Amino acid sequence: MVTDPVSDMLTRIRNALLVGKTRVEFPYSQLKLEISRILKEAGYVAAVERRGRRTRKLIELSLTYQADGSSKISGLKRISKPSRRVYKKAADFGKVKQGLGVAIVSTSKGLMTGLEARRASLGGEVICEVW
Repeated sequence: MVTDPVSDMLTRIRNALLVGKTRVEFPYSQLKLEISRILKEAGYVAAVERRGRRTRKLIELSLTYQADGSSKISGLKRISKPSRRVYKKAADFGKVKQGLGVAIVSTSKGLMTGLEARRASLGGEVICEVW
């Protein structure tokens, strides 16, 4: 049984990148679909696809690699965990890895990057950082 589905998703992506897979799939949830959508918009993954029906729904990500074979995602880090929630104000959202990464934030207006949350003057729970 998985107690933290978002952490499981990030670990599956991290493991797939380590072995050079082009696709990774994990169980569907609306939160994981929105995180995947943000990763696609930021250019870290090529495509996001929802497959299956009812209890067998899956999300499939197509991972992208650079010309030299290295992946576009260098690292993934879960920030807010079930055991320790991390919240930030809009003014506290800075750059991730000197601007090379993005923070994914859950706000009252939905999931968005840290930069979008700062522009909208919204604080929220920092879900993860990707660089």
